[in-house]
Amino acid sequence: MSHSPGLLVTLVGFALVIGPLVFLHEMGHYLAGRVFGVKIDAFSIGFGRELFGWTDRRGTRWKFSVLPLGGYVKFAGDLNAASTPDPAWLELPAEERARTLQGRPVWQRAIVVAAGPITNFVVAVVILAAFAMAYGVDRTPSIVGGVSPGSTAAAIGLQTGDRITAIDGRAINTFEDVYEFAVLRPGYPVVVEYEHAGSRIRRVGVLGTAVQRDSFGNTFKKGLLGISPTTPVPHRVGLFEAPVVASK
Repeated sequence: MSHSPGLLVTLVGFALVIGPLVFLHEMGHYLAGRVFGVKIDAFSIGFGRELFGWTDRRGTRWKFSVLPLGGYVKFAGDLNAASTPDPAWLELPAEERARTLQGRPVWQRAIVVAAGPITNFVVAVVILAAFAMAYGVDRTPSIVGGVSPGSTAAAIGLQTGDRITAIDGRAINTFEDVYEFAVLRPGYPVVVEYEHAGSRIRRVGVLGTAVQRDSFGNTFKKGLLGISPTTPVPHRVGLFEAPVVASK
């Protein structure tokens, strides 16, 4: 019987995960703002009362706050952490007003706003690309390694060693292609094309259904063809291919 972690462990784990993500997200906003000459008043990890921090030579206050579930960058001209424009920014001297976020052209403000999620996306691609280069990606061919008795695969005559070439007209090259197609279509009628002993065979079947329950008690259905793969075949990728693989 599995046990869920305690509330404290869950909160600490969540903070340890969300902290770096928020830092990178806000760093995207910060760097874009710097590029366009926007003055940054504060860079905070967390919300609420400041626990500790320092002020750099540009006047930016870097700080860690008491609630570590988020963070923000406060630009000059912002009223609060939500970047609500401060009406007082219009009363600033022209030179200072030009260094507020509101004082920059619309296209620059749009880039500053978009820089946060773009940074998270780029970091995710870099991490996944690194894993792909280190461990490779699964390119196990769509060759049947085993057939479950009473399954859809057994009903349409699939046997060990057969190669699935298409499902419902969609080309199939790897075992992962088979899984991705089937798992989202429980009880779905399909046309399976495969090669057996040099012959091309085309059969119609209905995907099986597996009902599973998650740790919260919710049930969901998964589609099954009823086959197992052959020995996994990892494929190492190079530096230029890795980002493409990671983006899929």
